[in-house]
Amino acid sequence: MRNIVVLISGRGTNLAALLQAARHERWRDTLDADIVAVISNRPQAAGLDVARAAGVATAVVDHRSYAARADFDAALTAEIDRHAPALVVLAGFMRVLTPAFVQHYTGQLVNIHPSLLPLFPGLRTHAQALAAGVRVHGATVHYVTDDIDAGGIIAQCVVPVLPGDDEAVLSARVLAQEHRLLPRAIRLLLQQRVRWDEGRVVVHEAAPGDLALLAS
Repeated sequence: MRNIVVLISGRGTNLAALLQAARHERWRDTLDADIVAVISNRPQAAGLDVARAAGVATAVVDHRSYAARADFDAALTAEIDRHAPALVVLAGFMRVLTPAFVQHYTGQLVNIHPSLLPLFPGLRTHAQALAAGVRVHGATVHYVTDDIDAGGIIAQCVVPVLPGDDEAVLSARVLAQEHRLLPRAIRLLLQQRVRWDEGRVVVHEAAPGDLALLAS
Protein backbone atom coordinates (compact mmCIF):
# COMPACT_ATOMS: atom_id res chain seq x y z
CA MET A 1 0.00 0.00 0.00
CA ARG A 2 1.36 3.42 -1.01
CA ASN A 3 0.71 5.96 1.71
CA ILE A 4 -0.26 9.56 0.97
CA VAL A 5 0.29 12.30 3.57
CA VAL A 6 -1.46 15.65 3.07
CA LEU A 7 -0.21 18.92 4.59
CA ILE A 8 -2.66 21.76 5.22
CA SER A 9 -2.86 25.12 6.94
CA GLY A 10 -6.49 26.15 6.56
CA ARG A 11 -10.00 25.11 5.53
CA GLY A 12 -9.01 21.91 3.77
CA THR A 13 -11.28 22.23 0.74
CA ASN A 14 -8.73 20.62 -1.57
CA LEU A 15 -8.18 17.96 1.08
CA ALA A 16 -11.93 17.28 1.06
CA ALA A 17 -11.82 16.87 -2.73
CA LEU A 18 -8.96 14.39 -2.42
CA LEU A 19 -10.72 12.40 0.29
CA GLN A 20 -13.91 12.27 -1.76
CA ALA A 21 -12.03 11.04 -4.82
CA ALA A 22 -10.14 8.44 -2.79
CA ARG A 23 -13.40 7.14 -1.34
CA HIS A 24 -15.54 7.18 -4.49
CA GLU A 25 -12.81 5.81 -6.75
CA ARG A 26 -11.64 3.29 -4.13
CA TRP A 27 -7.98 4.28 -4.43
CA ARG A 28 -7.05 1.64 -1.86
CA ASP A 29 -8.38 -1.12 -4.14
CA THR A 30 -7.78 0.35 -7.59
CA LEU A 31 -4.50 2.24 -7.11
CA ASP A 32 -3.03 0.46 -4.08
CA ALA A 33 -2.91 3.84 -2.33
CA ASP A 34 -4.58 5.61 0.56
CA ILE A 35 -4.55 8.95 2.37
CA VAL A 36 -3.24 7.89 5.76
CA ALA A 37 -2.51 11.16 7.56
CA VAL A 38 -3.23 14.89 7.47
CA ILE A 39 -0.77 17.23 9.18
CA SER A 40 -1.24 20.94 9.86
CA ASN A 41 1.07 23.66 11.11
CA ARG A 42 -1.97 25.41 12.64
CA PRO A 43 -3.81 23.73 15.51
CA GLN A 44 -7.11 25.41 14.63
CA ALA A 45 -7.07 24.56 10.92
CA ALA A 46 -10.60 23.56 9.91
CA GLY A 47 -9.19 20.94 7.57
CA LEU A 48 -8.22 18.82 10.58
CA ASP A 49 -11.92 18.33 11.28
CA VAL A 50 -12.44 17.37 7.63
CA ALA A 51 -9.81 14.65 8.03
CA ARG A 52 -11.17 13.41 11.35
CA ALA A 53 -14.68 13.17 9.91
CA ALA A 54 -13.26 10.93 7.18
CA GLY A 55 -11.49 8.74 9.73
CA VAL A 56 -8.00 9.86 8.73
CA ALA A 57 -5.25 10.28 11.32
CA THR A 58 -4.30 13.88 12.08
CA ALA A 59 -1.34 15.62 13.68
CA VAL A 60 -0.24 19.19 14.39
CA VAL A 61 3.31 20.46 14.13
CA ASP A 62 2.88 24.09 15.21
CA HIS A 63 5.49 26.26 13.51
CA ARG A 64 5.17 28.79 16.33
CA SER A 65 6.81 26.29 18.69
CA TYR A 66 10.11 26.42 16.81
CA ALA A 67 12.56 29.31 16.80
CA ALA A 68 14.20 28.28 13.54
CA ARG A 69 12.61 27.22 10.27
CA ALA A 70 14.99 24.27 10.04
CA ASP A 71 13.86 23.01 13.44
CA PHE A 72 10.22 23.13 12.38
CA ASP A 73 10.99 21.31 9.15
CA ALA A 74 12.91 18.63 11.03
CA ALA A 75 9.94 18.03 13.35
CA LEU A 76 7.58 18.00 10.39
CA THR A 77 9.80 15.50 8.58
CA ALA A 78 9.79 13.19 11.59
CA GLU A 79 5.99 13.30 11.77
CA ILE A 80 5.57 12.66 8.04
CA ASP A 81 8.09 9.82 7.98
CA ARG A 82 6.17 7.93 10.65
CA HIS A 83 3.76 7.09 7.81
CA ALA A 84 6.39 6.01 5.25
CA PRO A 85 4.80 8.11 2.51
CA ALA A 86 5.05 7.46 -1.19
CA LEU A 87 3.62 10.93 -1.82
CA VAL A 88 3.39 14.13 0.23
CA VAL A 89 0.76 16.59 -1.00
CA LEU A 90 0.75 20.27 -0.06
CA ALA A 91 -2.93 21.23 -0.20
CA GLY A 92 -3.00 24.79 1.05
CA PHE A 93 0.08 24.45 3.24
CA MET A 94 1.26 28.00 3.86
CA ARG A 95 4.89 27.55 4.82
CA VAL A 96 8.09 28.05 2.87
CA LEU A 97 10.08 24.84 3.21
CA THR A 98 13.84 24.56 3.61
CA PRO A 99 16.01 23.01 0.88
CA ALA A 100 16.84 20.09 3.18
CA PHE A 101 13.14 19.26 3.59
CA VAL A 102 12.49 19.53 -0.15
CA GLN A 103 15.48 17.36 -1.01
CA HIS A 104 14.41 14.72 1.51
CA TYR A 105 11.19 14.25 -0.51
CA THR A 106 12.56 14.74 -4.02
CA GLY A 107 10.09 13.33 -6.52
CA GLN A 108 7.49 12.72 -3.79
CA LEU A 109 6.50 16.29 -2.86
CA VAL A 110 3.77 18.06 -4.85
CA ASN A 111 1.85 21.30 -4.40
CA ILE A 112 -1.25 22.97 -5.81
CA HIS A 113 -0.82 26.66 -6.58
CA PRO A 114 -3.64 29.04 -7.61
CA SER A 115 -2.21 30.38 -10.85
CA LEU A 116 -1.04 29.22 -14.25
CA LEU A 117 2.61 28.88 -13.36
CA PRO A 118 5.10 30.22 -14.21
CA LEU A 119 2.77 33.24 -14.05
CA PHE A 120 2.09 34.75 -10.63
CA PRO A 121 4.10 32.72 -8.13
CA GLY A 122 3.82 33.55 -4.44
CA LEU A 123 0.84 35.10 -2.69
CA ARG A 124 -2.28 37.00 -3.81
CA THR A 125 -2.24 35.36 -7.20
CA HIS A 126 -5.78 36.41 -8.11
CA ALA A 127 -5.02 40.06 -7.42
CA GLN A 128 -1.88 39.70 -9.51
CA ALA A 129 -3.88 38.24 -12.40
CA LEU A 130 -6.46 41.02 -12.28
CA ALA A 131 -3.78 43.70 -12.12
CA ALA A 132 -2.03 42.17 -15.13
CA GLY A 133 -5.22 42.19 -17.16
CA VAL A 134 -4.96 38.55 -18.27
CA ARG A 135 -7.96 36.92 -19.91
CA VAL A 136 -7.37 33.45 -18.48
CA HIS A 137 -6.22 32.33 -15.07
CA GLY A 138 -6.15 29.00 -13.27
CA ALA A 139 -4.22 26.63 -11.04
CA THR A 140 -1.21 24.32 -11.28
CA VAL A 141 -0.18 21.08 -9.61
CA HIS A 142 3.60 20.89 -9.63
CA TYR A 143 6.55 19.17 -8.05
CA VAL A 144 8.14 21.14 -5.22
CA THR A 145 11.76 22.22 -5.65
CA ASP A 146 14.05 24.60 -3.79
CA ASP A 147 12.73 27.56 -5.79
CA ILE A 148 9.25 28.68 -4.70
CA ASP A 149 6.47 27.69 -7.13
CA ALA A 150 9.03 26.79 -9.79
CA GLY A 151 8.99 22.99 -9.90
CA GLY A 152 8.00 20.86 -12.88
CA ILE A 153 4.35 21.16 -13.90
CA ILE A 154 2.18 18.05 -13.58
CA ALA A 155 -1.23 19.42 -14.60
CA GLN A 156 -3.10 22.70 -14.89
CA CYS A 157 -6.64 24.04 -15.07
CA VAL A 158 -7.70 27.14 -16.98
CA VAL A 159 -10.61 29.45 -16.16
CA PRO A 160 -11.72 32.67 -17.87
CA VAL A 161 -11.30 36.07 -16.29
CA LEU A 162 -14.65 37.78 -16.81
CA PRO A 163 -15.60 41.47 -16.93
CA GLY A 164 -16.50 42.63 -13.44
CA ASP A 165 -14.47 39.95 -11.67
CA ASP A 166 -12.96 40.93 -8.36
CA GLU A 167 -10.45 38.96 -6.32
CA ALA A 168 -13.08 37.03 -4.38
CA VAL A 169 -15.13 36.03 -7.42
CA LEU A 170 -12.09 34.95 -9.40
CA SER A 171 -10.70 33.04 -6.44
CA ALA A 172 -13.95 31.08 -6.08
CA ARG A 173 -13.98 30.22 -9.79
CA VAL A 174 -10.41 28.92 -9.64
CA LEU A 175 -10.98 27.01 -6.41
CA ALA A 176 -13.90 25.08 -7.91
CA GLN A 177 -11.56 23.83 -10.61
CA GLU A 178 -8.75 23.10 -8.14
CA HIS A 179 -11.11 20.57 -6.57
CA ARG A 180 -11.20 18.73 -9.91
CA LEU A 181 -7.56 19.23 -10.80
CA LEU A 182 -5.80 17.99 -7.66
CA PRO A 183 -7.42 14.51 -7.51
CA ARG A 184 -6.78 14.06 -11.23
CA ALA A 185 -3.12 15.00 -10.86
CA ILE A 186 -2.62 12.69 -7.88
CA ARG A 187 -4.26 9.87 -9.81
CA LEU A 188 -1.84 10.41 -12.71
CA LEU A 189 1.08 10.22 -10.29
CA LEU A 190 -0.20 7.06 -8.63
CA GLN A 191 -0.71 5.47 -12.05
CA GLN A 192 2.87 6.49 -12.91
CA ARG A 193 1.62 8.21 -16.03
CA VAL A 194 3.53 11.29 -14.86
CA ARG A 195 6.75 11.05 -12.85
CA TRP A 196 9.82 13.00 -11.77
CA ASP A 197 13.06 11.88 -13.40
CA GLU A 198 16.37 13.60 -12.72
CA GLY A 199 14.94 17.08 -12.39
CA ARG A 200 12.28 16.96 -15.07
CA VAL A 201 8.68 15.83 -15.51
CA VAL A 202 8.23 12.77 -17.71
CA VAL A 203 4.77 12.05 -19.11
CA HIS A 204 3.74 8.47 -19.99
CA GLU A 205 0.45 7.70 -21.71
CA ALA A 206 -1.31 10.84 -20.48
CA ALA A 207 -3.77 12.41 -22.90
CA PRO A 208 -3.98 16.21 -23.21
CA GLY A 209 -7.26 16.13 -21.30
CA ASP A 210 -5.51 14.48 -18.37
CA LEU A 211 -3.03 17.34 -18.05
CA ALA A 212 -5.27 20.37 -18.57
CA LEU A 213 -8.82 21.16 -17.47
CA LEU A 214 -10.77 23.91 -19.21
CA ALA A 215 -13.69 25.64 -17.48
CA SER A 216 -16.16 27.87 -19.26
